[in-house]
Amino acid sequence: MTSSRDSMWSKSYDILIVGAGVAGSALAHALSAAATERSRPLRICLLERSLAEPDRIVGELLQPGGIMALQKLGLESCVEGIDAIPTHGYCVMLEGKPVRIPYPDGYEGCSFHHGRFIQKLREKALAATCVEVVEATVSELIECPMTSRVLGVRATRKEEGAVEKEAFFADLTVVADGCFSNFRNQVMGKALPPSKLKGHFAGLVLEDAELPIPKHGTVMLVEGHGPVLSYQIATHDTRVLFDIQNPVPADLKNYILENIVPKLPASLHLPAQKALEKDRLRRMPNTFLPPSEQGKHTKEGVLLLGDSWNMRHPLTGGGMTVAFNDVVILRDLLLDVNDLADWGEISPLLHKWHWKRKSLASMVNILSVALYDLFSAHDPLLEVLQTGCFKYFELGGNCVREPVSLLAGIAQDPVLLFRHFFTVALYSIWILFTHPRQVRVVDGKPVYARPRPDEYPFLAVKSLQVFWTACIVFMPLLWTEIRY
Repeated sequence: MTSSRDSMWSKSYDILIVGAGVAGSALAHALSAAATERSRPLRICLLERSLAEPDRIVGELLQPGGIMALQKLGLESCVEGIDAIPTHGYCVMLEGKPVRIPYPDGYEGCSFHHGRFIQKLREKALAATCVEVVEATVSELIECPMTSRVLGVRATRKEEGAVEKEAFFADLTVVADGCFSNFRNQVMGKALPPSKLKGHFAGLVLEDAELPIPKHGTVMLVEGHGPVLSYQIATHDTRVLFDIQNPVPADLKNYILENIVPKLPASLHLPAQKALEKDRLRRMPNTFLPPSEQGKHTKEGVLLLGDSWNMRHPLTGGGMTVAFNDVVILRDLLLDVNDLADWGEISPLLHKWHWKRKSLASMVNILSVALYDLFSAHDPLLEVLQTGCFKYFELGGNCVREPVSLLAGIAQDPVLLFRHFFTVALYSIWILFTHPRQVRVVDGKPVYARPRPDEYPFLAVKSLQVFWTACIVFMPLLWTEIRY
């Protein structure tokens, strides 16, 4: 039973969504549009702390798989009118040498300013039938004192004279409040798996910078440092993200300027120097949080969506692709529910959702962290795998086509990912025995030579270590996807 205060200052909905970001806005629009088509309109409330244009350094690259999900949601127009840049693939650079990794069959992704894209998604949610968008700060979940089931939220509107902690009730509450979720622990309880911090990205916007291969996401492997990721996000703007490991240097700007910028392609030196001089350098933690199944062992009446539930490394730009794909699947499942307030009906639905999303989500999660571990290469064995991966891409053909199809979210095949990852490991071992490597420097010039036969026993031992390192990188990631 609700109090008289809640009865006076409360509203009731079918679905309540906390957070009007990528996942929340998309779900509000998608549910409204699909429910209206089926003549089953839903009362939806979308709550957002601030409807001002957000300013973030990630969430600016959408893979072709994400574009396809947008089309299924009727949101493809959200990348129009925001000066978005089409992307045709990736460029990976090692020791100043680039290798092009194009998307197959004419597929395209796109990159953009994050805030502009979010505002377009919010416009769609605002225009949707039976969706009420409320600018308010959600402070707590309302739980039934008898069953602990979530009945809604308390939130304070962003307006003068607003009721403090107004009650919003709903049959089902969806929390999509991002990577810094305030409600993750409360919803998941003991079912929440441990997260792992994988360093930080420090971001800048470069003006009129020229990338080695235009309209390609560029991953620069910098010796002694983590990877540097760059892609064009507007006609005159190029995002650059520097991987920074803990402990973060006290003078981060100077550290980047002196240690990393000189190792980037020459065309980026001056734009990077200018940006470091005049702009604020912003950081974003890169956290891996595997998705644990919701429903059976989590709080009733509520579910998590987007980064509040599942995070991966942003190096591969797969986060939004996973989020939109999750929304596509969840929309279709929720529309077949007879009673959104019946957790006996919702819980099996969440089980089905969890496993239907696995083919794409698990692949993107594993690939993002595994590639980051290889590209950051903090020990000699990982450096062998990093070199092997680069040279594997140089082979072209299916050595590029199939891996980039996985990266782009076009192919959804974890077995294919497993096969290519360990093929890279074996190819790295082959390179150890057959390819020239630097043996000394004469008059300032490196001298290269192939391994001698007397070195083979040592290389055989190293080969076992390299393969074991590959297993250590990949298998725990695979296990997290199976376990949870």
